[in-house]
Parts: sequence; C-alpha cells; structure tokens
Amino acid sequence: MGQPKKNSSSPAAQYFAEVLRLLRTRAGLSQNELGDLMAYSGAAVSAVETCAKPATDEFIEAAEKALDSFGIIAAAAKHLRLERYPEYFQGFVQLEQGALSVSSYSAQLIHGLLQTETYARALLQSDFPPLDEEEIEQLTQARLERKALFDRRPVCVINVILEEEALRRKIGSKDVMRSQYEYLVDCTARANLVLQVMPSKLGAHAGLRGPMTVIETSEQTSLVYTEALGKSLLVSKPAEVGVLARRYAMIRSQALRPEESVDLIGQLAGEL
Repeated sequence: MGQPKKNSSSPAAQYFAEVLRLLRTRAGLSQNELGDLMAYSGAAVSAVETCAKPATDEFIEAAEKALDSFGIIAAAAKHLRLERYPEYFQGFVQLEQGALSVSSYSAQLIHGLLQTETYARALLQSDFPPLDEEEIEQLTQARLERKALFDRRPVCVINVILEEEALRRKIGSKDVMRSQYEYLVDCTARANLVLQVMPSKLGAHAGLRGPMTVIETSEQTSLVYTEALGKSLLVSKPAEVGVLARRYAMIRSQALRPEESVDLIGQLAGEL
C-alpha cells in the first residue's frame, strides 16, 4: 500500500470537513445517505470530507438543512468562506462586516461593495497573472457576499466616494457597464448608503494621494485601511487615523452632492 498523500488543503477546509464528518457519523448516516438527503451524490460528500473539492455555498446550505446542525455547519463555513478572499484582504473583510460605519474613497475602480456580478467577473478576468475560471468564480462570489453588510442588523452606515474616471473606465461590455450604472443608482435608494462622485473637472483635490477606507469598529474605535499592488496597510494609531479621517472629510466635502452624483451616473449611462 502506498503512503497517504499529504493533505495540502487549508486548515479551514480541514476543519469544515471534520465537522461535516462528525455530524454525519453522529446522525448514523453513510456518505450516500447524506448525499440523498442533500440531493448530492455520496461521491460529492466524500470529496468534501476528504478535502478533494471545496464545499460550495449550495453544498453548505444543503448540509446544514439535512443534518439540522443548529448552525454548527454554518459557523464552520464562515472560516471556509473567509479563505475565498486574498490573504492580504481577509483581516479587512472581518472588520468591514462587523463595522458600525464604512467610509471609502475609490479612485480607479467602482468600489467592491457596489460592483455587480458581471462587473466583478469582467474585472477579475483582466487580472494578471491570469486567474483560472475556478479562481474567478470563487473571488466573484466572495465579493458578492460582502453585500450582506447592506442589510445587516445593527445597521451599518456606508459612505462611498467614487472618482468620475473610475465610473468612466469601461470594464467588460456596454451591457456590463449599463447594468452597473443602474445598480449604483438603485443603491442610492438605501437609507444607510450615501454615494458621491468626485468630478474630474475639479482637478486637484484632497484624495490624490490614493484610495482609503475609514472604519468605525463595533468597539467605536476608528481604523484606516488602504491597499496597493496586493499589499495592505491598516492604520490604527489615533494620531495617524485622525489625519486620514480629516482628509476623508475634505474629500467628501469636495465631491458632488448625492443628487448631483446620481445625475452624473445617469449621464454616463446615456453616453453608452
């Protein structure tokens, strides 16, 4: 008999697999029997339990329902979902999803929280080095999952400032951009979200040093996050956070008013 292969899967994947296996065994079910309850094959259950394949959201939801695990599977899946994000971004996602307020200035692209599925996928397809289809799908779904912040309780207050050039940059087809513009306008109907555009005609302004996000945590402390070239920086020193928060306030004061911003987005949609 050959030596067993070394498990190269992540700790979160191994943990989820172990939780699934223990709950299945405790319920007295074989892999085939659990698969039948989930509308999956026994081979699919085996693949997740041996970490041969990752658990999809659909698989996780079906397992939770079939095993009636009182949220245990869902809790284990939180760690699994976190690994869908780039490593440098994982810490920020946890802060974002628990924040009291999120205030972002985005210079080059439409902010991730406000991207449609087709825009996000087209953007990821342009990445370099190129991503394979599985990676693109995983990252796209991870980006969409962040939108849970919109409807979370307690309510999170979200402010986003987009550079006009970020809006004008064509990502994907005209249909992709048209639906993205429509989605942005729809987002402005949310009571907890304010969207503003920094007009190109303004020229020099306080945001030219780069994008950033100011987060008010659940502990009512403020942090500032920024990233570039796959690297991230989280600023926590009160004096430095204070300077950057004041800079954000200036950027916000220089941007178009929300209603003017909606008008500009509508104008851009009409130019397609």
